[in-house]
Amino acid sequence: MRPVLLIDFGSTYTKVTAVDVDAPCILGTGESHTTVLTDVGEGLENALARLEAQAGPLDFAERYACSSAAGGLRMIACGLVPSLTVEAARRAALGAGAKVVKVYSYVLTEEDVAEIAALRPDILLLTGGTDGGNRDNIVGNARALAGVPGDFPVIIAGNRAVAAECRALLSSTSHEVMVCENVMPVFNKLNIEPVQEVIRGLFLKRIIHAKGLSRQQGLVDGILMPTPAAVMAALTLYADGLEGRMGTGDLMAVDLGGATTDVYSIADGLPGDASTMLRGLPEPRAKRTVEGDIGMRYSASGVAEAAGLGKLAALSGLPQEEVETLLERIRMEPGVLPEADAGLARLDVALASVAVELALIRHAGTVERVFTPTGMVHSQTGKDLTAVGTLLMTGGALVHGGHAEEIAAYAMQSMEEPGSLKPRRACVALDEQYILAAMGLLGKNYPEAAFTLMNQSFANQG
Repeated sequence: MRPVLLIDFGSTYTKVTAVDVDAPCILGTGESHTTVLTDVGEGLENALARLEAQAGPLDFAERYACSSAAGGLRMIACGLVPSLTVEAARRAALGAGAKVVKVYSYVLTEEDVAEIAALRPDILLLTGGTDGGNRDNIVGNARALAGVPGDFPVIIAGNRAVAAECRALLSSTSHEVMVCENVMPVFNKLNIEPVQEVIRGLFLKRIIHAKGLSRQQGLVDGILMPTPAAVMAALTLYADGLEGRMGTGDLMAVDLGGATTDVYSIADGLPGDASTMLRGLPEPRAKRTVEGDIGMRYSASGVAEAAGLGKLAALSGLPQEEVETLLERIRMEPGVLPEADAGLARLDVALASVAVELALIRHAGTVERVFTPTGMVHSQTGKDLTAVGTLLMTGGALVHGGHAEEIAAYAMQSMEEPGSLKPRRACVALDEQYILAAMGLLGKNYPEAAFTLMNQSFANQG
């Protein structure tokens, strides 16, 4: 037996998974509240104690970790045109596991600069202009950013013709400056992988220390990546497979949390027929979006606002007045659990159904009819995910609520947005042991073991 320990330092919980990579099999799991305000080692030791109670004492050959503790990487993106370089910057940040707290387009104003200083991001991504294109915007914004206090690093990933000038403007400030390849070197062509690698490198070099995780370096062999990047790595491996082992094919995953909902897709999402034109920026095959206003507790009001009290009342079978009362209780007690309250349990199913529905709609593309001189055609924006075959779901409300199939069926089959290209009939699988991030870590050195374990956990559920 060769036990490997996989650790996820989350914002709320620290999760540990023990794997025997020789078998391969999962030896056990454990979790405890993340003690990020004191010493994250306390939460880790508590989680390890629970793991040991389940699996017995283990002598780990290797230990790897990922982290989203204290909110993960808080990033600001600045660019030129909102639908082009700003969107490219946003996708680069999300794909690398960052949480985009603000996006600015065109010229940074004095008010924008003051807001950036107040937000105190972990990283700022400065883009703008294709290579050889617009020069003034990114140079002007670099000049404005030079006056922002703080020591957050700035990544320059815009027009390469003025990258050196932008670096010079920022080099005498308190900010570490890195120049990367342009996120959009030519019009309508994305190049986000290089900047994603830089973001991950900064995470390892800087953010781990800033969040206090460096004190645990003696307990782990390496904190490899942000948690969302680990999840993305696991999903890509599960979808694409390995040489000689076929993956599951195109898939989506939804992580429904208390405050946010993360959605992932591994699919090209190209138009399904020749009569449909693709409009806008091309989508990456591996895509992540974060819905910051959708969640089961801290963001329950966002779900209610998007859906309307009437819809939640109809889905839960509760009077609208009771829905309002329960939502107020959730606001006052975000840690409340539904086990002892039948009404809250019914409302939770309704909240989860609407949250997953909204998250799928926002992540997927749309199609609409367009009339041209030669007749009617279809215009697609974003990914066509209607034929996705697997929908992986995780999060406490989905794993422990007992209604995941019902929630997924509602979210996929509802016609709230007829033009949405969300999945229609995907097979649903639950990450009941919360192993996705762990499998992303494991797959870096043991892809065969990670792929086998995901097949064991997910493949026979649909």
